[in-house]
Amino acid sequence: MHEVKWRSATNRMFFTLDCLSMVFKITFLGTGTSTGIPLIGCTCRVCNSSNTKDKRLRSSVLVEVFKENEAPAGILIDAGPDFRQQMLTYGITSLDGILLTHEHRDHIAGLDDVRAFNFLSQKPVSVYAEQRVLNAVQKEFEYAFTGFHFPGLPRMVLHSINLDPFSINGIRIIPVRAMHGFLPILGFRTGPFGYLTDVKDIEEKELDKFRGVEVFVVSTVQKTPHRTHLSLSQAVDIAKRVGASRTYLTHLSHCLDPHKELVGILPEGILPAYDGLVIELPFTDI
Repeated sequence: MHEVKWRSATNRMFFTLDCLSMVFKITFLGTGTSTGIPLIGCTCRVCNSSNTKDKRLRSSVLVEVFKENEAPAGILIDAGPDFRQQMLTYGITSLDGILLTHEHRDHIAGLDDVRAFNFLSQKPVSVYAEQRVLNAVQKEFEYAFTGFHFPGLPRMVLHSINLDPFSINGIRIIPVRAMHGFLPILGFRTGPFGYLTDVKDIEEKELDKFRGVEVFVVSTVQKTPHRTHLSLSQAVDIAKRVGASRTYLTHLSHCLDPHKELVGILPEGILPAYDGLVIELPFTDI
């Protein structure tokens, strides 16, 4: 029997595993669309909801991988404008890498705050994305890439990726091509977990990369058709085609029902994610 340990934001958690090589811990740091919920100035019933599960920061997820006798690996997917608040809320003090799905500001705007991780680790933070996205990061944070390392500037090492699988600290990452309207974006699969946000269309051969995951995450913003995002029914269809035992919806807007009502109308095995949701996935083969 093996005991795998890690510290959560609130307490220390212990899991005893029998012949398992690793555990994936997934923490939803944000599950809202680009405006977050509540939307500034809105008085709709979702924005006015007293249910904490209806309070949504911009979408981001932390994937932590725990192996016996090794320090856990922490991989962040997207670093939007709520990055600092999310790191503080969930007690995150180290990252092995940041994956970027695409260059929209609700997915990259928080990168300035990697400076705190620079202070803690005394080294740059590794950021992985397509070259087009890295170019946008360099333009947005031009002051961080001048070649002059002034104290307090964020320091990042940019890694250009494509559709070829790669590894971060021994954790295999499989990029998945999708389309956000006319913009090519990436989803990611690692071990038993698949993540796909801001998607409107995806080819079957790319969707195949997610088949076999235990937990699948896909985005939707509203019930009615949208020009650059899946509608709720389209997201449900994608989830059924992937066939994961559990699917969670993310990047949700106030145009959808409140969390409690949304749970009631979704098919079995498909649920809305919420900020702070934690999932543990034992995994024996990567």
